[in-house]
Amino acid sequence: MKSVGWVDSPEFDLHHHDEGHPECPERLIAIRSGLSARNLDSRLLLEPARPVDRSLLERLHAPSYIEIVRSLCMRGGGRLDADTSVVPESWDAALKSAGAVTQAVTNVVAGAWQRAFCSVRPPGHHATFARAMGFCLFGNAALGAQAALDAGLKRVAILDWDVHHGNGTQSLFWDRGDVLFASWHQYPFYPGTGRADEIGEGAGRGFTVNCPLPAGAGELEYLSSWSEKILPALEAHQPEMVIISAGFDSDHRDPLGGHTLRAASYEKLTARVVEWADRHCAGRVVSVLEGGYSLEALDEDVAVHVAALL
Repeated sequence: MKSVGWVDSPEFDLHHHDEGHPECPERLIAIRSGLSARNLDSRLLLEPARPVDRSLLERLHAPSYIEIVRSLCMRGGGRLDADTSVVPESWDAALKSAGAVTQAVTNVVAGAWQRAFCSVRPPGHHATFARAMGFCLFGNAALGAQAALDAGLKRVAILDWDVHHGNGTQSLFWDRGDVLFASWHQYPFYPGTGRADEIGEGAGRGFTVNCPLPAGAGELEYLSSWSEKILPALEAHQPEMVIISAGFDSDHRDPLGGHTLRAASYEKLTARVVEWADRHCAGRVVSVLEGGYSLEALDEDVAVHVAALL
């Protein structure tokens, strides 16, 4: 068995101004329950999440924006956009969500773990340099990629299979060649980005790979996109670590998405990523929770995903 870490963040109520908000504390509880029921938690090296280093946060987000988020939380909360509200606890939760990923990356780069799963909320892949979007405050996976580069790696890949396009992650590395961003997602759908012709620019041209898929797409389309577009991009880029923006809202049970993946689909996708990483980058994979709003699906899907990381 490989050494696989698990960084878990607290289940703060981040949206109590919005009763019934889909991005709820029960998401993390369902994940823990699923791992425990299958005795997977006992096979993981558990660490509680710690806050991200502020200097790293300011590498990818505007200091003025960070202060807006902090101040709004300290004043009791409010809305940052139509979908994204905060309460006082959101500040600590957002710092720990980002910190969990950089913590996992640090452990993997150092060789203490080979792989890791980060059960975090709020998610991060819609957050841009200076804007909160779609429940996301800070770019968790993006900050993990930057932490890996700061630790000495030269190239990192972020693979995003959330049903929504990771516009924030894409924008943060749009003109950079050290981070490959590749995404499967429903299109057209929120946030409206992720066309196939969005490929980056300048030094980043060709290092953004989008696989827009129509409503109703399922395992066949995801695996075909892997073989035809994402795998060749990985082979060309040769990253030294793979970070997965692991959204589980492409599951057929998800109330917000329109794709039809099943638990076995996530098992196959994860197995393909792990197989590639084992051959090319010493197995270094860090998985980061993004979306997924069916508690039943999270219980099952995350468990098979984690089992495939072991």
